[in-house]
Amino acid sequence: MVIEDTVKIKGRIEKEEALEIFRNTDLLTLGFLADEVRKKLHQENIVTFIVDRNINYTNVCINRCRFCAFYREKDSSDAYLISKDELFRKIEETLEQGGTQILIQGGLHPDLGIDFYVDMLRSIKDKFQINIHGFSPPEIQYIARKAGKPVRDVLIILKEAGLDSIPGGGAEILSDRIREQISPNKIKTDKWLEVMAEAHNLGMRTTATMMFGTYETEEDIIEHLDAIRSLQDRTGGFTAFIPWTFQPGNTEIERLQYSSISDFNIRKIQTATAIEYLRVLSFSRLYLDNIKNIQASWVTQGLKVAQIALRFGANDFGSTMLEENVVRAAGVSYRVSKEDIINAIRTAGFKPAQRDTYYNILRFF
Repeated sequence: MVIEDTVKIKGRIEKEEALEIFRNTDLLTLGFLADEVRKKLHQENIVTFIVDRNINYTNVCINRCRFCAFYREKDSSDAYLISKDELFRKIEETLEQGGTQILIQGGLHPDLGIDFYVDMLRSIKDKFQINIHGFSPPEIQYIARKAGKPVRDVLIILKEAGLDSIPGGGAEILSDRIREQISPNKIKTDKWLEVMAEAHNLGMRTTATMMFGTYETEEDIIEHLDAIRSLQDRTGGFTAFIPWTFQPGNTEIERLQYSSISDFNIRKIQTATAIEYLRVLSFSRLYLDNIKNIQASWVTQGLKVAQIALRFGANDFGSTMLEENVVRAAGVSYRVSKEDIINAIRTAGFKPAQRDTYYNILRFF
């Protein structure tokens, strides 16, 4: 059965046939079919975006992931932990620009316990009306481990303190073989999925992500997508899927490629191309038949490729991202304004709309 029949007749691409389809279908066919699926799910021809800000409360992290250029050791000269005054200033600026959400993430700081996170959440909610989209699964697992509490109990505590939803960070590739190579100190696949399952069961919504372009194979990409789809079948808690490409600048992976000493087998990494990005994006739309929203990544691809992604399955332009530090640390610093996003959506033939965290439309442009 050809891919057109699989998508149009069966509806679901089974895992057993996914690899052959992904490997052997040309990009334009994948893109065409992904666009057709998008049209069925989003018949109003609307493309959404959110006005928010990434706030990284600390860059200190014990994980020391090989793909990350952002983390610092605790005693580094440029290590930091955000003050409440600075945190509040950033939130006020976000609200002044029409923001409805803050994305709060940081490293795994060895000195921070659950009381720090509870106090931060409560202080924000006491002062501001804004959705807190915060703490990736590695952070949640770390908080739980340090507190000596089950993940579910920690999520309940954080939710009661003001945590509204959880971002899909820390997923990278949900293959432990790859995780051992790029982030050996980070939680494994089952622990990432555990946080998301527990959050969904508590009624919290989350996103799912995938960072590709390191050492993964096509089989690993399928494993990742299937893990996300399987959990979504059980819980329905993912609001969106966001694939993005690894940026090697200033990372240990980049340095290891030019070193004769390494503790794992190195193969040369070339930054994923726009073609490879669009291929993964469009296949994600086809395979993740139970996730309504697919987000384009202008942060790693730039405005023009993200605009093209709207015809390869994406229906959301992501965030205005008034602040972004992690990808920028790797030397990639695309910057766009809200007006840039609105214009890109409109000139691609869609209706621009601002949304909230849960994909409710707030206003049209």
